[in-house]
Amino acid sequence: MRGRFITFEGGEGAGKSTQISFLAAALERLGISVVQTREPGGSPGAEEVRALLVKGEAGRWDGISETLLLFAARRNHLQTVIRPALERGAWVLCDRFNDSTLAYQGYGRGLDPDWLAGLYQAVSEGLEPDLTLYLDVPVEVGLARAGRRGDDENRFEGLADAFHLKIRSGFQAIVRANPQRCATIDGMGSVDEIRRVILETVTSRLMGPGR
Repeated sequence: MRGRFITFEGGEGAGKSTQISFLAAALERLGISVVQTREPGGSPGAEEVRALLVKGEAGRWDGISETLLLFAARRNHLQTVIRPALERGAWVLCDRFNDSTLAYQGYGRGLDPDWLAGLYQAVSEGLEPDLTLYLDVPVEVGLARAGRRGDDENRFEGLADAFHLKIRSGFQAIVRANPQRCATIDGMGSVDEIRRVILETVTSRLMGPGR
């Protein structure tokens, strides 16, 4: 039986990585095989591309260059990690996926959504997440959290606040347009409260009674 594909989305500092680890542990306690991964990256080839995208000065790439790099990485990630895991029945939990491309390069950079959709179909061959969990936090809160991480993967954090406001609006629009696939999670709650809501959402949407 094919596994489930769950993506976590949100702006900078939304808390996705923490919550993915919690959900993975909860699913494994139920006997479910879980693969945790991320974008950009997630496979050896895609991780090399990730370094080009998330490090360096903010103006290093324009929107089209970013997008082409992202889709090259995504193709490798899908072929070598995501699809094989799903085919063997594992549940894949991915920190960012195509909705981030629509939000960042579409809404943020102003690229044509039809062009982005065409690229996605070519690269993904129609694969869609079973569930997308969007962690929503105000821009100023997310950027403050991200600034405390202390790593060098801060290229997008260096872009103007106006860019990040567009991203948040973009994510919210994506969720409204895809209510069957997407769920908004209030990222301003406590870590434990967010964990509880996520587990309830996954259980109600993807699991049968008694799980």
